[in-house]
Amino acid sequence: MNTIALRISDFLKQFPPFSMLTQEQLLAISGAVNIIHIETEAYVFKTTEPIKNAFYVVKEGAIGLYREETNSLVDKCDEGDIFGLRALIRQGNYKLTAKALEESIVYSVSSELLEAYITTNIEANKFLMQSFASNTLLGQDESLPKPIFAKTTLTDFNDAETANYSKNPIYCNPKTSIKEAAKIMTNNRVGSIIITESKKPIGIITDKDLRVKIATGQVSIDAPVTDIMSSPVITYAKNISVAEAQIAMLQHKITHLCITTDGTTNGDLTGILSEHDILVIRENNASVLVKEIKRSQTPLELKHIRMRCEDLLKRYLNQNLPINYVAKIISAINNNIIKHAIDLAVKETSSNPPTSFAWMSMGSQGRQEQLLLTDQDNFLVFENVSESEYNNTQKYFLNLAKKITTNLNTVGFEYCPANMMGSNPKWCLSLSQWQSQFKKWIAQPDQDNLLLSTIFFDFDFVYGNKALADNLSENIFEAIESHDIFLNYLGLNALKNPPPLSFFRNFLVESSGEHKDQFDIKARAMMPLVDAARLLMLSSKTASINNTVARYKKLMELEPQNKDIYEACLLGFEDLLRFRTLQGLKHNDSGRFIDLQQLSKADRLELKSSFKAIKSVQELIQTRFKLSQLM
Repeated sequence: MNTIALRISDFLKQFPPFSMLTQEQLLAISGAVNIIHIETEAYVFKTTEPIKNAFYVVKEGAIGLYREETNSLVDKCDEGDIFGLRALIRQGNYKLTAKALEESIVYSVSSELLEAYITTNIEANKFLMQSFASNTLLGQDESLPKPIFAKTTLTDFNDAETANYSKNPIYCNPKTSIKEAAKIMTNNRVGSIIITESKKPIGIITDKDLRVKIATGQVSIDAPVTDIMSSPVITYAKNISVAEAQIAMLQHKITHLCITTDGTTNGDLTGILSEHDILVIRENNASVLVKEIKRSQTPLELKHIRMRCEDLLKRYLNQNLPINYVAKIISAINNNIIKHAIDLAVKETSSNPPTSFAWMSMGSQGRQEQLLLTDQDNFLVFENVSESEYNNTQKYFLNLAKKITTNLNTVGFEYCPANMMGSNPKWCLSLSQWQSQFKKWIAQPDQDNLLLSTIFFDFDFVYGNKALADNLSENIFEAIESHDIFLNYLGLNALKNPPPLSFFRNFLVESSGEHKDQFDIKARAMMPLVDAARLLMLSSKTASINNTVARYKKLMELEPQNKDIYEACLLGFEDLLRFRTLQGLKHNDSGRFIDLQQLSKADRLELKSSFKAIKSVQELIQTRFKLSQLM
């Protein structure tokens, strides 16, 4: 093996799926890759070009993937990233253009090497299936995840789902005539029949075979099925994912896969998976729901879509997909529903808005953490108008906000018990009034103002004029800079909920009221982590990141010396979010209050382990903001 190949091998083995290959497989690939030097702004491939017989790995530099019609950057691939893989499998033309953002070196890996050494390796192939990202955005909403290439994040989580297949395949023996096989297919209303020998699949006939080979007179209808069957068949085990199925059908240019006991042609036939089955699965995925939202005519139609969204959530959790990405998908669907509910409300209004406005979500939806249907938290800000026009302008937007909140209530988002909604005159204000209100809360941080700050400062722009939202965000940071004592008081507020365990390591439960003896997972465990992340991000003067997990990820970048603390907070919050969601789905409620008697010992231990991070981050806050002097 030459020195160059060894260097390539040393590089590739740092990154999946190459890190999953045997040394022999890796060296075979390394000795056969092409090394390509690309100048800045030079193209690797364009959408107008036929797909090349290779995919690419970035060795040095950076490659941008562009949507050519808008010249918009979709993704940036740097050291170790793979691009062009999906296109290679799909064939046809490229859907994105790849261009060097800086002087770069890429390795070109041929399809022959892919098939010979990567897809034949079980672990490497599994990784590719799980990281197989779609090139199609879930709508064109900025809040939706963007396609990512060669990373373990999935744009459409259905790719990682186990495919549903027919467990009662229709089959016949090799001596059956084509005429008899066609009758069997007709009687069973199926588009294919498997030819088996000793229960093992040896071939398949589809409707297309009958049209192309029999109806045209090429083969006699009385001939045996073996004369027109496609053989050998492509087989998989029962746990095949949607992505695996799609790739197999694309690679082999077929529409049916046989499911066998061991995933090989030597196993007994147990099922059949068709292209139609894949389409049925995708009828209830995120991108389809977003399209249906846009076509909806009434809030009641939106309600039915939101109910299907819950089925989607259950599937994602059953597949054990990363909870933060599940939350992003569900929140993105919620955002699209809210937008359309606003569109419907605007259409109901007799006149156009007198000026521009923005609709904001707050709380868990504002942080993209709303997985279950909970109550509404929102507000409305409209562009400044003259004093003489103010009352009529506010009256218009209050009327509009009432229609919006009514529509959302119909969808299933209950009215806020505290009336923190845009239909309340207190929360439907002009930009200047919101700015004054935010400044007051920051300058006078009493208990009420601190509470309002923790609710409203997690706002997320949903609809309308985004410049209004950006202006409000800038206003918050400017006000804090002038009154930095606010952060100290916000820090004290963040310490109000200590780790939810007593001195004897027992859960702290509600002592009275409707939920007596139940554990409040939101207030006692999740909110301390939410409050800490918000405080630390405001302190770092970092805007536009509201999601709790994203906040802790950013803090890990900003403060590498505290990385372990923030990573523990991130993981702990994800565990709590998943746990609460599962409890809510199980009991058909918000999942907030938990009956500890119904939990297994394992569940209790899992919860307790998530609490450890609360103590660490609260100690950090107490030290950083010198809170012991104020307590």
